[in-house]
Amino acid sequence: MSAAVKPNMFNNLKAINERPKPFQYYTTEELWTNEHTSKKMLEYHLDEETDFSSRNAGFINRSVSWIIEKFNLNNKSNVLDFGCGPGLYTNRFAERGINVTGVDFSKRSIEYASQIASGKNLKVNYIHKNYLEYETQDRFDLITMIMCDFCALSPEQRGIMLNKFKKLLKPSGNVLLDVYSLKSYNRREEIAAYEFNHMNNFWSSEEYYCFINTFKYYDEKVALDKYTIIEKAHTRVIYNWLQYYSVETLRREFEDNGLEISELYSDVCGSHYDADSLEFAVAARQKS
Repeated sequence: MSAAVKPNMFNNLKAINERPKPFQYYTTEELWTNEHTSKKMLEYHLDEETDFSSRNAGFINRSVSWIIEKFNLNNKSNVLDFGCGPGLYTNRFAERGINVTGVDFSKRSIEYASQIASGKNLKVNYIHKNYLEYETQDRFDLITMIMCDFCALSPEQRGIMLNKFKKLLKPSGNVLLDVYSLKSYNRREEIAAYEFNHMNNFWSSEEYYCFINTFKYYDEKVALDKYTIIEKAHTRVIYNWLQYYSVETLRREFEDNGLEISELYSDVCGSHYDADSLEFAVAARQKS
């Protein structure tokens, strides 16, 4: 005789495996402001050997050098970095005498970036704020959004950011950002799995089970990694959305919001564009 299963367990499992509509739920604040996960995210950012949250130190050094040369940055240039994290790009720019503003949602990351800048006597304007809400009277020669942050935003949020770019750029200013390609999207697979203390207690210092569901939305070219974290005391769900692009769809999105893509690269180091790259980068400016 089989053991009886409580009805609510079925309902719980059904909810765990439920596929939401694209960008139906948005939990970025939970990821970046939670005391435990924000600490873990900072640790990943500062791991110079991996590309999990930030790219490795060698890549960042090459990237900064290329960006400075490409956009002719100097001590009269103003750069704005959206999603600056712990200052891996912004502090390097400041070391080269460039005027830099960094905006990030994570208080822990901003505090770390500010501490490093202060210790090196670097002048960086660090702002703890959701960049969707950031406003200023300043205008910039270059605006960056690196590590495919743009892809984590909903269509409405991306529209906000593109209009913000246009507003904050100087007439001759540029935007540099990178995105995930359709090649990367095609590599993704839908999964349903669970793991005890997933990613070495990334989600909590307490014991937990993490259910991981990856959903693909073929028409929208969107993928969702849904994490259901079940602890003894409570359950929470994190939604990590990613938009994937072809050059044509990204170009159309920019043009619909008053910007035009001027150049394509395989990465923010300026590598020659390759259609087989898992990511690609664009330089853009206001439409003439």
